[in-house]
Amino acid sequence: MKANVGGVDRFVRIVAGLALIAWALFGNGPAWAWIGVLPLATGLFSFCGAYSLLGINTCKTK
Repeated sequence: MKANVGGVDRFVRIVAGLALIAWALFGNGPAWAWIGVLPLATGLFSFCGAYSLLGINTCKTK
């Protein structure tokens, strides 16, 4: 898996994922809030399968 998520994109994914998971855990949020695991994982691993399929790369590595 080649990194294709970088910089601001990665930060936003991690923050959004943590916020959704916290909402599900502590804010009595809906079950769908657990979808926050997906952006959290893509942010931590710097890889997004959808980006690969669409040919998008926000990572500045060579």
